Amino acid sequence: MLLENDKIPKEWVRQHRKEEKMKSHKLEEEFEWLKKSEVLYYSVEKKGNVSSQFKHHNPWSMKCHQQQLQRMKENAKHRNQYKFILLENLTSRYEVPCVLDLKMGTRQHGDDASEEKKANQIRKCQQSTSAVIGVRVCGMQVYQAGTGQLMFMNKYHGRKLSVQGFKEALYQFFHNGKYLRRELFESVIKKLTELKSVLEKQESYRFYSSSLLIIYDGKERQEVAVDSDPEDLEDLSEESSDESAGAYAYKPTASTVDVRMIDFAHTTCKYYGEDSVVHEGQDTGYVFGLQNLIDIIKEIRDESSE
Repeated sequence: MLLENDKIPKEWVRQHRKEEKMKSHKLEEEFEWLKKSEVLYYSVEKKGNVSSQFKHHNPWSMKCHQQQLQRMKENAKHRNQYKFILLENLTSRYEVPCVLDLKMGTRQHGDDASEEKKANQIRKCQQSTSAVIGVRVCGMQVYQAGTGQLMFMNKYHGRKLSVQGFKEALYQFFHNGKYLRRELFESVIKKLTELKSVLEKQESYRFYSSSLLIIYDGKERQEVAVDSDPEDLEDLSEESSDESAGAYAYKPTASTVDVRMIDFAHTTCKYYGEDSVVHEGQDTGYVFGLQNLIDIIKEIRDESSE
């Protein structure tokens, strides 16, 4: 039902504006706190649908969306008409999405970067794991099943990590606070290996400043009591039984893992007629990062099964 403006009570309008202002102020304070925290934990309310809260109550993403919409309104030539780029929500099929954002390659600046931008990007690479292993953490969100919290790690913390710190961050990404999600390893390794094989065959492509997303569902697997009937436990793997510590055994499920290349604003290849620089051969920096990522995940997998 549409309401004409002159039929809306003025008192209701004033109250609505007041409430919206209070909400906006509260969100501003929460966002400022988030920006100062490089690693933080955000508690999810126990009541209600947890997966719904994940999708609709992430304070960081909510604030980012609001800021972007505000910029659009300020820059739009026609106040009621806006242009959008339609993007796929890669987390929509997951109940409790856990996301790892990795900045790939040993070089981040595009061919069109200014000298200032180029120097800044080179400095970031040299001061992070990008220069050493060709990959660094740009962001991470993981659900901690034991506490019902989201754990966030931002790009500023990711830049400070050593190679060992990067490995520990990866371990943390695959750990839900109760146990290591080892059933995810083979799928991730397979997808990364296939991607590496494809990129090794690509001529002249450069994926400068692009990222790699790894996504899985943080929803807990089904718990099976150790003293259950033998039939209930017959297909439990040996490694999941070891993880149970005598209380519960966790039956690995066919969890879906998604691996995606994203952010191609500075990507180039010989088929881009407008690009002034044409590169030869494969993107060795990106492939180098992929191989190191695969090796580190394999190390975590092997060490966790010992």
